[in-house]
Amino acid sequence: MKIKKNDKVVIIAGKDRGKSGKVMHAFPQDKQVIVEGLNLMKKHVRPKKQGESGQIIEFPAPMDVSNVKLICPKCDEATRTGVEKASEGKKRVCKKCNKSLN
Repeated sequence: MKIKKNDKVVIIAGKDRGKSGKVMHAFPQDKQVIVEGLNLMKKHVRPKKQGESGQIIEFPAPMDVSNVKLICPKCDEATRTGVEKASEGKKRVCKKCNKSLN
């Protein structure tokens, strides 16, 4: 998976299409990411104690990695990424400006 934690991404599909945010959490095994403040879901929570009222909680839900696109910090555009072999190991590279993303 080419998108990692703290990357800036733009959503290209779904109800939040066109919005951008920072990746809070990445799940490479499931190929999903959680974007800060986007793809919000509501959860109804029952009261825990007597006399306490129930509430509705909003939380960011995971979304498929194919629905987001990385924003290159150098050229500031949504782009695909490539992998380049270097002496230190593999590096992520922007496909538009050919600069390193690491």
